[in-house]
Amino acid sequence: MHKLFSILIVSMLFCSLTAWAEESKKSQLHKQAESIDPKENIAKARSTFIHAFNDYANRGEIALATECATKATALYYRENYWQEAFDLLRRADMVISESKLNTPDRAANHYWVTKERFQMYMKMHRSESAKEHLNAMDNQANLSGDEALKNDLLYSKTLYYYTFGMTAQGNATFKEMVNKLTASKEFDKVDEVYKTLIANGRKSNNASLVAQSYSNYVAWKDSTDAIKHADEMKALKDQIAANEAEIAEKDSSLTTRWAFIIGLLILAGALAAVLVLGAVVLMRYILQTKKQKKIIELANDSNALKAKFISNMSAQLEPTLKKLDNRLPEVQALLDFSKHVQTLSELENSDAELEMEEVQVHQFCEELMDQIRGTEQNEVQLVVNAPKMSALVYRPYVSHILAHLLKNAAEYTPAEGKITIEFKKRGQHKIEFHVSDTGSGIPEEKRDDVFKPFLEIHDLTKGDGLGLPTCKQMALKMGGDLTIDTEYIRGTRFVLELKA
Repeated sequence: MHKLFSILIVSMLFCSLTAWAEESKKSQLHKQAESIDPKENIAKARSTFIHAFNDYANRGEIALATECATKATALYYRENYWQEAFDLLRRADMVISESKLNTPDRAANHYWVTKERFQMYMKMHRSESAKEHLNAMDNQANLSGDEALKNDLLYSKTLYYYTFGMTAQGNATFKEMVNKLTASKEFDKVDEVYKTLIANGRKSNNASLVAQSYSNYVAWKDSTDAIKHADEMKALKDQIAANEAEIAEKDSSLTTRWAFIIGLLILAGALAAVLVLGAVVLMRYILQTKKQKKIIELANDSNALKAKFISNMSAQLEPTLKKLDNRLPEVQALLDFSKHVQTLSELENSDAELEMEEVQVHQFCEELMDQIRGTEQNEVQLVVNAPKMSALVYRPYVSHILAHLLKNAAEYTPAEGKITIEFKKRGQHKIEFHVSDTGSGIPEEKRDDVFKPFLEIHDLTKGDGLGLPTCKQMALKMGGDLTIDTEYIRGTRFVLELKA
């Protein structure tokens, strides 16, 4: 109830200053009108408020226009210019109705205009007309959804009931407000409302309202004084209990504090020892790290020298081998081995940037499959499963890898088998080429070794074992990878994974 009446008092005392100043700051005309004392020059004050109303209406600032119109209206009927007052309110309603306000805001502005008419009919003691406008205010307050208007409506109903002798209804409505405020213990607000109601009764010469309000006020004052005293006593007892508990806690904590201080000293000593030990460990770690770093650098340098040596050795052997009869399988095998070693060595030591090329995927795969047509066993199906789309790849490496995989598949796929090349797009930044066959497959224990060079001694006439390691190295240079699909059980499937 306190909350309700707090809003009500704000509405009564500042209804023109706060509740309606939502759309813009007050204009100079508005401020000028408020600066004029109606007791000294009521006509000028009224005229200035009307000018401010027209100015706001033309600018579309409806809330401030409504405020100025109702203030000018009050100054009209103060001098019994009833017709002029009603005419001005009709103009205000028309401005509100023709505005672009939403329904709740339009209803809120109509509420204040209707309330001004209600007050005029109250002054004229026209009960039926006042009741009709009170009902309209009820509808407008509900439509606005504004709790402040609903609270203001309760006060207006109370005035209506008391003014026209409906004491029981007035008491019920006023009690509703007072109970809400009292429950919130906002006693000062309730006190102010009672005094305002008594003052309004005296101003309107309503003896019944004054007497009833004063009687209720005295009764409420007595009850709230008792509540205040009880609350004060309770607060005092609570404070005493809190102080006693604090003293007891401080007394009991002295021993604990000493123990805590001793514990801190012990902990500090332990931490110091740990820090010394940590410093020793850290120094050893730094020395070992430096040593390991040197070992790694030496190993890298050694690997680079080894790779360069192997590449140079292969290059130097090649002219001699070419003088031999390359029709002999052994000579041709040595030439191929020398070439493969140089290629693998160059890949491992190359940092050159790769220039990507856009290829039509389906056509690219068909061209690669054409390279093995005629080399496959009898009735082996050659299948291309690739969409008609484009992709960015480094063509030399991708062509080399896929051609090698297809060549191996043609060699190891038995008659009536199947060789497939597929393309998969795995999201925005990843693509895959799959080469699968229905051959005997690669034993599980050898799958990790097929990509490692020089693990076994080969009969070079039957292959040097550098094909797949070279393909793997090319895939890694492109930022991708070449792996064996371990879930494929009908033969062998290689997966070339690349960045899109």
